[in-house]
Amino acid sequence: MARIKGAMMTRKRRNKILKLAKGYWGAKSTHYKMANEAVMKSLKYAYVGRKRKKREFRQLWIARISAACKSNGMNYSRFMHGLKLSGIEMNRKMLSEMAIHEPEAFTALCDKAKAAVQ
Repeated sequence: MARIKGAMMTRKRRNKILKLAKGYWGAKSTHYKMANEAVMKSLKYAYVGRKRKKREFRQLWIARISAACKSNGMNYSRFMHGLKLSGIEMNRKMLSEMAIHEPEAFTALCDKAKAAVQ
């Protein structure tokens, strides 16, 4: 009985890796072994980056909200606590957008939070 070879699947697998490595410097884009190492490393960085992106955006939103609160005579933690007490449930992304684009509405929120805390 003839031996079955995996040429087609092996070639497909290698071409998939080489396609992902397109644009890499030097032999990393043409040699399978080097391309495979580079692609595995880059996919690991991409996975970590997707997690880190969420952290960094939350940090940015909090910094923006904090700056807007300070201009209204409040700090961030008291503002968030006041919003929670007054029953206003808005996420930090929307609060930061409001602080930038609609300062009057954000000032009204600050006033409500102040009233709820005191």
